[in-house]
Amino acid sequence: MSVKSIGSNHASDGTASPSTGLTSNSQSSEQVDLRLREEKRIRLKVDLRLCTIAGLLCSLNLLDSGIISSASVTSMLHDLGLDQGNRYSVSILIFTVASVCFQLPATLAVRILGPRIFFPLITFSFGLITLCTAFIHTWKEMILMRVLLGIAMSGIYPGLALLISSWYRREELQLRFAFLQSGQLIVLATGGIVNYGLNHLHGNGELKGWQWMFLVQGLIACVIGIATYWWIVDFPEHSNKSFRFLTKEDAHIAASRIQRDRGDVVPAPFTWKEVLRHFLDPKLYGFAASFFLLNLVTTALSYFLPIILQSGMGFSTNKSILLSAPPYYYAVIPVVLSSFVGDKYRLRGPVIVFNSLCLIAGFVMLGFAGQVTVRYVGTYLATGAYVSNWAALNSYQASNITGQWKRAVTAAAITACNGLGGVAGSFIVRQEEAPRYVTAIWVSISSHIFIICIVAAFSMFFYIANAKQTRGRKIIEETEGFRYTY
Repeated sequence: MSVKSIGSNHASDGTASPSTGLTSNSQSSEQVDLRLREEKRIRLKVDLRLCTIAGLLCSLNLLDSGIISSASVTSMLHDLGLDQGNRYSVSILIFTVASVCFQLPATLAVRILGPRIFFPLITFSFGLITLCTAFIHTWKEMILMRVLLGIAMSGIYPGLALLISSWYRREELQLRFAFLQSGQLIVLATGGIVNYGLNHLHGNGELKGWQWMFLVQGLIACVIGIATYWWIVDFPEHSNKSFRFLTKEDAHIAASRIQRDRGDVVPAPFTWKEVLRHFLDPKLYGFAASFFLLNLVTTALSYFLPIILQSGMGFSTNKSILLSAPPYYYAVIPVVLSSFVGDKYRLRGPVIVFNSLCLIAGFVMLGFAGQVTVRYVGTYLATGAYVSNWAALNSYQASNITGQWKRAVTAAAITACNGLGGVAGSFIVRQEEAPRYVTAIWVSISSHIFIICIVAAFSMFFYIANAKQTRGRKIIEETEGFRYTY
C-alpha cells in the first residue's frame, strides 16, 4: 500500500508533472489568474457537454419507472396478467435484482472499455428492450424483459457517478450531481405528460395505450444511444480523444486541476486485489446503507405515485398520470438550491439532515392529513427531499474517498444497495392499505431517521480524523494533505 500526495506525479505520461503548476510555489499572480481563467473555461465546457448527456442518460432509469408506473393504471396489468397476486411487484423486483448482480462488473467496464463505447452500447440496448416490451403478451414475457432491462441498465448510475466524480473537484461535485438529477427529473416529469398523451392513442394501429408508451419511448432511447457515441466524453486524462471536445493542452489542464485536489487522476494498474481490497473500508458500508434507505422511498414514490393518486386519493386514470408529473418539476428547485449551498460552504452532512427532515414532514402530510390537497402537497415535499438527498449523498461519498478503482467499487456498491432498497421499496406500498398506505409511510419515515444517525456518526468520525491529520498523526485515504469533507 503506497501513500500518495496531492499534487504529486503519479503518471508516467506526465499528466500531473510539476511543470503543470501543481506544486510550484514560484508562479506569479498573473500566471495563477490565467490558469484559473483557463480552468473555469474548461469546466464550463465540461458542464455543457458532460452534465447534459449524463442527465439524459441517468433519466433512462427513471424513464423506465415512469413508463411502467403510468402503464400500471391503464389496462396493462389486466392484459398481461400482472394484476394477479404480487406479479406487478415481482416485475419491479426482478429488474432490480438483475441490475444489482451486474453492477460491479458494469462499473469496472466503464473504466476498461471507456465511456464512449460503454454508454452508447447499454443505452441502445435499453431502448431496444423497452421498444420490444410493447409487443409482449404475458406476464412471464414481462418478467424476461425486465431481467434483460436490469442487466442493460446496471452500469448507468454507477458509471455516470464515477465519470462525473472524476471530472470535478470536491467542492464542485454536489451541484453537478444536482444538474444530473435535474435533467432526469425534467425528462421523467415530461415523460409522465407524454404518457398521458400516448395513452390517448389507445386503439390506434391495433395497439393499446400502454404499448404506445413503451414503443415510442423505446425508440427515442435508441436514438439517444446512437447520439451518445459522439456526445459523451472520456475520462480527463483521455478527454482529448472525445469527439470535438478538448485539445491535448486543455485535457492536460483538466487532469491537473483534479490531481491538485485529490491526487488520483490516473488509475493504478487493474488487478482484482486492488479492486477487492476497498471492500475492507467500513465507510463503504455506511455509504451503501444510506443509499439503501434512500431508495426505499425513491422506489415507493416513483413506481407507485400514480397508483397512490388513483387508489389513495381518488383521481381518475388520466389525472393520476398527469398529476404525477408536477412533483418532479418542483424537485428541481430544492435539489439545485441545496446543492449550491452544499458546494459553496462545503457542507455535506447538514444538507443531508435538512433534506431528511423535509422528507419526514412530507410523509407525515401524505400519511396522516385529512385533506387530499394537503396529502398531494406532501408528495411535493417528499419528492423534492429524496431527490436532493440523492445528489447530497453522492457528493458526500465522492468527496471522502480517493483512487479511481475505489471510486468504481464504491459507486457499484452504493448503486447495488440502492437497488436492494428498490427491492424492499417495491413491497412497502400495499394495495390493501389504500388510501393511507401505513407501511410505506412508517418505513419511509424510519429510513430517514436512520440516515440522519449514519450521517451524524460519519461526521463525528471525519471531524476526529481531520483533527489527527492537522496534528500530523494521521494520513487520510493514503493521500498526504487529504482531509474529509462533512
